Amino acid sequence: MPVWADQIFSDKIATLFKEQRYRQFAEIERQEKQHPHAIWHGGDVPKPIINWCSNDYLGMGQSIMVTSAMTAGISEGAGAGGTRNISGNSHALMELERELADLHNKERALVFSSGYVANEASLSTLITLIDGVKVFSDASNHASMISGIRHAKADKAIFRHNDLHHLEQLLAAEPAERPKLIAFESVYSMEGDIAPMTELVELAEKYNAFTYCDEVHAVGLYGEQGGGVAQATGVANRIDVIQGTLGKAFGVMGGYIAASDRICDVIRSYGSGFIFTTALPPALARAALASVRHLRQSQTERHGQQRQVARLKNKLAAAGFHLHPGASHIVPVMINDASLCQAMSDRLLQQHGMYIQPINYPTVPMGTERLRITPGPCHDDQMIDDLVDAICECVDTLEASHILAVRHRAS
Repeated sequence: MPVWADQIFSDKIATLFKEQRYRQFAEIERQEKQHPHAIWHGGDVPKPIINWCSNDYLGMGQSIMVTSAMTAGISEGAGAGGTRNISGNSHALMELERELADLHNKERALVFSSGYVANEASLSTLITLIDGVKVFSDASNHASMISGIRHAKADKAIFRHNDLHHLEQLLAAEPAERPKLIAFESVYSMEGDIAPMTELVELAEKYNAFTYCDEVHAVGLYGEQGGGVAQATGVANRIDVIQGTLGKAFGVMGGYIAASDRICDVIRSYGSGFIFTTALPPALARAALASVRHLRQSQTERHGQQRQVARLKNKLAAAGFHLHPGASHIVPVMINDASLCQAMSDRLLQQHGMYIQPINYPTVPMGTERLRITPGPCHDDQMIDDLVDAICECVDTLEASHILAVRHRAS
């Protein structure tokens, strides 16, 4: 490497340390069929921990039905064999797409290698194909959505997060005949709040706008069959594209869109992120299919998660902590200081055996750092009690009572 290049990269990393936002990754070994128990390989000896920040929200990644389906799927090959248009269009993948289309009551679905790729490829393709379109994007949209919009180089407007009044102002300012696309999420992963889905759809219909909804933090978790917030609110058939992931509540890997046959066909035919990416291997498709099918007919996991989320929120609020307001399963404990957030995360892991990654800039704005907690049905009541006690201990030890919304502790 040239000396000048090494110096540039060294300076960039030094800047992250100076701004107290250099990211440390904990080395975690998951335990077979024991979620949320895991092993941390970061100290002198491996240490058992409880994982409190996994996006495997329902523990499906270690479900025997899912792992058994994956094991059986290995007989179809360890890899996909190529891209979908050359040699990777497996029967397992087609079965999964049919199941996902049915889940969302859409004509068709397309599976991608990840949710990020699904968003970037789908949005960039759609926007590029619609001449003269203006994109209206929620200010809190995920980086993959932002990347897809930027890649298409279209005219765009950012509306304030979940602000319908601001969105309507922006829509009304455009000529009625101009094509419009509204991109938003249902559940926002760092805030834990939920979009006003019905009102958004009504606004889109009023201004004849195309709708693209990211449901990655909602599929499997909301709706009678786990079809997301759109299913739960009864507006799935009024949203043009629903995008989801197989790597969170479904516990496996991959992303997808569900839409009309025509929409999926143009993305399949024009989207470079779909055309030139190796397909999902059959074993992963089989595992995801088993998970989706199970969560379509089982309420046990969803109800268990909802109960534990409510319990944790209530106990943290009673202890005086400020939680970012939101009705979802995500519990952001606001720390609002990068250094303190990292220190609390380190202490929880090292002293209490509780793994919660600090969420700092650029994932969230500076000054809004937080501990993002994702309780699930596999976290029992005692684990929740112990977690709240541990966070309180960190506040005392680190002399951080200033972060409390109410400066007292529940006895």
